[in-house]
Amino acid sequence: MKILLVVSVAFASIFTLSAQDKNAIKGEWFNEEKEGRIEISEENGKFYGKLIWLKEPKEDGKPKTDKNNPDKSKRDRPLKGLRILEGFEYKNGSWENGEIYDPKSGKTYSCIMKLKNRDTLEVRGYVGISLIGRTTTWTRAD
Repeated sequence: MKILLVVSVAFASIFTLSAQDKNAIKGEWFNEEKEGRIEISEENGKFYGKLIWLKEPKEDGKPKTDKNNPDKSKRDRPLKGLRILEGFEYKNGSWENGEIYDPKSGKTYSCIMKLKNRDTLEVRGYVGISLIGRTTTWTRAD
């Protein structure tokens, strides 16, 4: 019985430590539709993500651009390499206070991200409060 208790406590401790690793989010992720691959990295204590691969990188024979951006001066920039996650801070097991840009709509949303497990990331974009929003699930690509 003691051995079972010790093993259970050890397992819980290991799981808790890995769940609280701020760098666990770093790496490459497929969006829910598997249409894009996003690389998440850290810069100066904050986390960012850029679109590094597109399932369909071209439109009319040319690289896809940020054509839906509300800022007309940014509509010609390529989607590949575009930073879509901005300024996330790690707090209590989640990455918060960041923004996510949706190139399909040209809209930017407040966002919070949480790891369900090592290979599954919940990404919740919202306007105003997080109760009003949408959650998608990304899967680790690397």
